[in-house]
Amino acid sequence: MERANSTLVTQFVFVRFSNSPRLQLLFFHLFLLVYLLSLVGNALIVLIVALDGHLHTPMYFFICNLSSVELWYTTVTVPKMLANFLSSPGVISVPNCITQYYFFFSLAATELFILTTMAFDRYAAICRPLHYPLLLSPQTCGILAGVCWFMGFLCPMFPSFLLAKTSFCTPNQINHFFCDADQIFCLSFYTPFIKWSIIL
Repeated sequence: MERANSTLVTQFVFVRFSNSPRLQLLFFHLFLLVYLLSLVGNALIVLIVALDGHLHTPMYFFICNLSSVELWYTTVTVPKMLANFLSSPGVISVPNCITQYYFFFSLAATELFILTTMAFDRYAAICRPLHYPLLLSPQTCGILAGVCWFMGFLCPMFPSFLLAKTSFCTPNQINHFFCDADQIFCLSFYTPFIKWSIIL
């Protein structure tokens, strides 16, 4: 991939959805509303499951974990996107971008692990109903949830470490609303990093 300019950069610029201030303001209010609804919805799920003893079952325990992931998942990216709607241009420093990348993909991986565990939970409930209380006891559910969170945050650690050690060059524009893997790997000096976008 050829570079027109090899100047080192310390921040990235997010490409705006529109150059119209009115549209930017409209997008801000629209995404703010969706974000707040998402926060309230997921927080209510966590609260209801925590307070209602009848919902203290493996299925609802994992749903509660999934809602917790969703709470943080959106919070990693949306507030910065909302701030960018009101600022011109929307920028993010390289360290903050790598941090956002790490937490976004950590939570994405955690979500996938939890969904896989939920699939196993339903399999056990339907296909092994007599063994279900033993297979998914409260202790086992706690261990499975802990493994999901641990593995989720472990998976993107090495790519994030590699990104922190590399340098980036111009053009420093990210054609996205957050620091996506493909975007930041393509802005790195070292093309082997692009391979990581396929892995992730």
